[in-house]
Amino acid sequence: MTTKPKARKFRIKRTAPALGSQAAAAAARAESTEAEEQTVEKPQVTEQPQPPAAKSGEVASNRQVQSENTIDTIRQEGLTGRQLRMARRVAQKHGLAPTSDFDAVRLLRAKGIDPFQRSNMLELVVPQAGAEQHEGGAPDAFANLPATTGGAGSGRAQLPQTVQVAKQQLPSTELSPAERRTQEIQNIQRDITRRRRKKMGLLLVRLAFFVILPTFLAGYYFYSIATPMYATKSEFLIIQNEGSGGAGPLGGLLPTQFATNADSIAVQGFLQSKDAMLRLDRDVGFKTHFTQDWIDPIQRLSDNPTNEEAYKTYKKNVKIGYDPTEGMIRMEVAAANPQVSAEFSSQLIDYAEQRVNNLSAQKRDDQMRDAREGFERAEAERRAAQENLVRLQIEGSTLDPEGVIASLRTQISTVETQIIEKEIELASLLNNARPNQSRVDGARGTLDILKDQLAALNNKMTDVSQGENSLAELAARIQIAQADLASRDMMLQSALQQMEQSRVEATRQVRYLTVAVEPIAPEEPTYPRAFENTILAFLVFAGIYLMISLTASILREQVTS
Repeated sequence: MTTKPKARKFRIKRTAPALGSQAAAAAARAESTEAEEQTVEKPQVTEQPQPPAAKSGEVASNRQVQSENTIDTIRQEGLTGRQLRMARRVAQKHGLAPTSDFDAVRLLRAKGIDPFQRSNMLELVVPQAGAEQHEGGAPDAFANLPATTGGAGSGRAQLPQTVQVAKQQLPSTELSPAERRTQEIQNIQRDITRRRRKKMGLLLVRLAFFVILPTFLAGYYFYSIATPMYATKSEFLIIQNEGSGGAGPLGGLLPTQFATNADSIAVQGFLQSKDAMLRLDRDVGFKTHFTQDWIDPIQRLSDNPTNEEAYKTYKKNVKIGYDPTEGMIRMEVAAANPQVSAEFSSQLIDYAEQRVNNLSAQKRDDQMRDAREGFERAEAERRAAQENLVRLQIEGSTLDPEGVIASLRTQISTVETQIIEKEIELASLLNNARPNQSRVDGARGTLDILKDQLAALNNKMTDVSQGENSLAELAARIQIAQADLASRDMMLQSALQQMEQSRVEATRQVRYLTVAVEPIAPEEPTYPRAFENTILAFLVFAGIYLMISLTASILREQVTS
């Protein structure tokens, strides 16, 4: 049983070949890499690099032809891949530069070295220099032997022995494939770095031109050129009359701010309109103030500005906001002078108060006019009915025809009752055997008188109850006039009630503008806010640049794809 020797360590890094054989060593390493990828059972045949095309007139040397024949002979021996790798390693150890694994076998045999002897594998782990020591500290016993005797430190002679002739090794001008690949990679990396630096420089230039420079100009304007503006703030709200009785059963359920929501919005729109700007210019000279020479050109109006130009400046300097949850209108008026700013604010509040008062004036006037006209008409009709009744009473020479007829009827009834009593009394006197003649005559005389009186009364009743001018006709007309007067009284009462309701409703619809925060002239300028405006300008320019860059990148990608 044979025990294989164990190596102390294996060499990880290959020994650098001599300067004169760098190209050959690089080719050998490339061939070794291809040979290791082949299987052990099949011999590895590495394709030799194609020699350059022979020039016209040149003939291959005898040595070159002989080496090719030798390699063909070795290839026909059927060497395994393991044997070929072993031969390549031994050749690299001895400093040879084979062009292929078969060339390594040829070179080793030419030097008298058996590439397939097992002892050669131990030589691969011997230190590179003869002065190196083993683990125990003793120097290598075979280190001083010549390399031509079978390897450095092998101690075994290989036949035939040859004497190696020192060759003059010169630096090669050609690079190995690995070095060429490394150089190409470095060139690519340098090119990528150069292009990245170029792109970064262009990006910085674009950022400086499109973002930093405009931001610097904006900041310079806000800090050095812009005219300070003084803003006067004020707050006011619109409320309605909360009188009782006119709001109806649901009038107290709605809060005041919701009841005046439409009015507040209307006032806000009026204060932001061109009408308010024209009134402000007509009363306190809005255009004149913003056309002064000491205001910076961006905020200053031109000489004789149009209403549209002045209105643009008005919208920039007059800001009005309405909060529907609180019902509060907040106004901020900016001007180049604090006193002028406060004056502008006070004038706008006066305009708003006038507009609030005029919002429901027409409706209130219409309601009151209709109610007043209805009341006046009902009152005139009642007066006519009353005059008609009085006239009828005067025409009949009596104020109460029905009373006269009732009196006659009472008299007739009384006379008839007396006649009945006298007839009973006369009948009772006549029933006596010997009646008193004087009493009988007296009773008969009284009875006749009563009958005559009854006839006179009946005649009088007939006269007053018949004909066109009778008391009955007069009484009927008076009754109609009285009914008409009663209906006119009811209509007058209804008109009076309606007019009162209209008055209450008109009172409830009255709007009042209450100033919560009075306009006070500021002592320090409010605008421009230099730092905030500069940051805002930077963000705006950066956003515009980013949007344009993304759009250009997407379009470029779509076009190239």
